[in-house]
Amino acid sequence: MSESKYFLSPLITDYLDFLKNIKGLSKNTTSSYLRDLNKFSKFLKSYDLNSLDYVTEEICSAWIADLFRSNVTARSIQRHLSSVKGFFGYLKKNNLVASSPFELINSPKSPSHLPNILSPEEVSQLLNFKPKNSQEKRDLAIIELIYSSGLRVSEAVNSNLNDFEDDKSFLRVLGKGSKTRLVPVGRFARAAINDWVIERKKLQTKDEALFVNLRGTRISTRSVQERLKNISLMQGLPPVSPHMLRHSFATHLLESSGDLRSIQELLGHSSLSTTQIYTRLDYQHLIKVYEKSHPRAHKKNV
Repeated sequence: MSESKYFLSPLITDYLDFLKNIKGLSKNTTSSYLRDLNKFSKFLKSYDLNSLDYVTEEICSAWIADLFRSNVTARSIQRHLSSVKGFFGYLKKNNLVASSPFELINSPKSPSHLPNILSPEEVSQLLNFKPKNSQEKRDLAIIELIYSSGLRVSEAVNSNLNDFEDDKSFLRVLGKGSKTRLVPVGRFARAAINDWVIERKKLQTKDEALFVNLRGTRISTRSVQERLKNISLMQGLPPVSPHMLRHSFATHLLESSGDLRSIQELLGHSSLSTTQIYTRLDYQHLIKVYEKSHPRAHKKNV
């Protein structure tokens, strides 16, 4: 295989360095970009090209078609396309290509799936347990914090003891793209966190993490997911994920306030369009209330 078939590799490396060091994207995000770009690079090898000048719109369309033939989902193809469009945008900005062959290629539409959420009653059911040991006190504090502040599970596990402000009424959160935001912490979450901090001191750990495992090191996202799943089953609920708590936080807040812009800030969404999915959930809730309550919403049995 000739050396020319690897002409994209150094450009991909430069782009990933840019995403990591300049844009501040996380390791997981850059790894996703790398996988997508490597797939595109592998596809180009069959054309035996030695320059970006020969990457045409037709070749790019053929790549998208190849992903479809490989049974890649529309949502995943959207991500692939976004990765490669971003790459060519970077090349164009740095005068490495005159134009992007992806400029006129649109993403396929994916089926719209609304996120699963818990009702306020189900949240109460989930949290209605008495911790029997240090581990369960930590678990309750994590669950209360995620639901209270709408955190991603990664944001919760990456929080440190010194990230609180104003007697734990606010928490500084490092979100996606290394963006920091300040989120309020509800009184139930504060109480659970205070109980956990007392237990945490018994571990005599030097780790700065707010939530640690029994060995005194930062707890993993996987552990939180498993613990939450087990607790939800124990409480008589279907398996609950941390992201369901985040979705529930946003939906319940929107139902009460209707303030989408504030919810966007609390969730750390860079675009309001991302947050707007909760308006559809809220709309569905209103429809259910209407159908249940309005005397002429449905026919009565005669």
